[in-house]
Parts: sequence; structure tokens; C-alpha cells
Amino acid sequence: MVQKIDGTQGFPGFTPPGYRPTYGAYRSPHGPQYKVGFNLHGFNRNSLFNVARTGGLFGVAAGIAGLYFFADVPRVRIDIMQRMPVIGDYFKKEVPPEDNPF
Repeated sequence: MVQKIDGTQGFPGFTPPGYRPTYGAYRSPHGPQYKVGFNLHGFNRNSLFNVARTGGLFGVAAGIAGLYFFADVPRVRIDIMQRMPVIGDYFKKEVPPEDNPF
């Protein structure tokens, strides 16, 4: 550690993590007048849209895979799978009378 001019101690050139200056950046009245765009933890609108779209597609794929995984559960088969317009007839299970124990 080194004794600094202001009396504090520390390593030269070391900034503690999380240190933010208390002053804002200087903007010259003669330079370009720019605005900082929207960001959420460093993600701008386009990257947030891409992440949301990718997450949505993965969610839809997981939902469809879950439906087909649980398609043989009677409640899912009757309430959901049989009511689908095109493939509903595939999930109708009819037991022949000779296989019915009752």
C-alpha cells in the first residue's frame, strides 16, 4: 500500500469495485447533442427483443414437448389432446368390448 497525497492509503491505479463518481460526464455546449438510449442492465431494445423472442420460442417448444410427453395421461388426453382440430382423432382410445373387464 502507498500513502497518497490526501492522506488515504491504497494501491496506485486501483479503483474499488462498485465505485461510481459523484459527478456527471461533461457535455460541451458546442459538441454534438446526443442522448443515451434505453438500456436495461446493458441490454438495448434490440437485444432485449432478440432475447425475448428466443425465450418465447424455447417456451413454446417446451410446452409442445410437455403436451406430447403427457399425452397418455387420461386427463390431458381427454381435455386437451382430443380437442385439437386436426390430430384429435388420433388420441381417442376405444377399448374393444372383449378387453373391458366390466
